[in-house]
Amino acid sequence: MKKILFLGSILLASISFAQETKTDSVKAWSVVGQNTLMLNQAAFSNWVAGGANNVGWQAGANYNLTYEKDKDLWENIIILGYGMNNTKGVGSRKTQDVINLSTNYGRKIGESSWYVSGGAGFISQFAPGYDDGNNPSAAKLSNFMAPGYVNLGVGFTYKPSDNFTMTLRPANARWTFVLDKDLQYAGVYGLKNNGDSSLFQFGFLGTAQYKVQLMENITLMNNASVFSNYLDHPERLVLAYGGILNLKVNKYISANVTLDLLYDHNQITRTQLKQTLGVGFAYNIDNGKKRSEDKRNQEWKTNK
Repeated sequence: MKKILFLGSILLASISFAQETKTDSVKAWSVVGQNTLMLNQAAFSNWVAGGANNVGWQAGANYNLTYEKDKDLWENIIILGYGMNNTKGVGSRKTQDVINLSTNYGRKIGESSWYVSGGAGFISQFAPGYDDGNNPSAAKLSNFMAPGYVNLGVGFTYKPSDNFTMTLRPANARWTFVLDKDLQYAGVYGLKNNGDSSLFQFGFLGTAQYKVQLMENITLMNNASVFSNYLDHPERLVLAYGGILNLKVNKYISANVTLDLLYDHNQITRTQLKQTLGVGFAYNIDNGKKRSEDKRNQEWKTNK
């Protein structure tokens, strides 16, 4: 419950920050984000074909806070999500659980779209995950900070437009934390020995974000990353992709389709897939737009 309250506090802080940034007509900051509450439900009574009553919800926040002025570029990404489903005869099962925070600062190289940059990232989850369809009575597979990933590195960032950002870090430290004692066994998330709580890796990290407007009120946000550990089996790439398809109905109603793919040899030697679909309430924040496409002028002008 504390972790869910933490999610709520992040959402409120982000909304408050976005409102504060509208006080002046010109800003170097841009805050673009979406808060969502997706619902699904099914009920059956004397239905010969069968079925089980169920109700589910997913709450999430996806924010991009960017400072861009002169030669400075500072991007901050917040992705939070949690969801549950309760099915009659089965009970409550977790359907969504993600914490993904990152920050990256860059200094422009000349008049190009390249920046010398450095940044950090954190990935984990709010609550325990279990085997057998996330059955709480089955074996525990994961927990908050088990695993938890922290990245810290330097390299270069390429940002030719507001819709595309690519960061390449040839020097990136990656820590894997397993703070749940029930999961501290050799081989679990790459741990070398029983009782270990962390694993250190050093290698190359590449990330990219690409936003596409497929048609009016339909957008697709793509996030991808690749990591190679120089210290041990560099050929075992950690590959991740996350896609969010947003179909906006009106100002407050939208449908979201998400797709997540992950391959990490230290977790499991198979590709992991997660897909969700929800219709519900969405509150969008977009406090700014560029005054000009001229990349030499990176200030933002708030919408009227």
